[in-house]
Amino acid sequence: MERREAVELLSALPFLGALPLTPGAAQRAARFVREIQAAPGQAYAPKFFTAHEWQTVRVLADLVLPKDGRSGSATDAGVPEFMDFILVEDPDQQLWMRGGLGWLDIESRRRFGVPFVEADGTQRTRILDDIAWPDKAPPGLHQGVEFFNRFRDFTASGFFSSEMGVADIRYLGNRFVAWQGCPPEQLQKLGVRYP
Repeated sequence: MERREAVELLSALPFLGALPLTPGAAQRAARFVREIQAAPGQAYAPKFFTAHEWQTVRVLADLVLPKDGRSGSATDAGVPEFMDFILVEDPDQQLWMRGGLGWLDIESRRRFGVPFVEADGTQRTRILDDIAWPDKAPPGLHQGVEFFNRFRDFTASGFFSSEMGVADIRYLGNRFVAWQGCPPEQLQKLGVRYP
């Protein structure tokens, strides 16, 4: 199973329940991102994240949901902007995010002598592999595991509430589908037929 497929599977679950977001907040954030994306050429200035945190969030979100042949990456979908909006709107969510980003830099400096954004791809992967699966995490990385699980859920929330994410899961919405019945080859395989 590819990473995008796994995250897509999570999108079918009530992943927003992992974050105390109201549906209204998620909708307002998605609308905010659409408005930002409708004004290209204008750089977004984060209101919650520091410049360094902003870089880290963008790198980390794209590691969670990279660009593939079907759709763009998390940053292409405006996930960092979505996160920034939610974190400004709900200050109770700020501590885990800021603390987790700090933890990520401390862990990267401890292992490799550089902050997470300056680590190379292999180094970043080594850290994330250690914190991505709670049951397999080495001892002493509990804070990283907790942060990354929340961050991954937050990334999925932002991506799959964006226009790009909705298109990625091929959601058709309330469209009329002219169903012609079960295909004849399937009817034959089942040994049934229409009366």
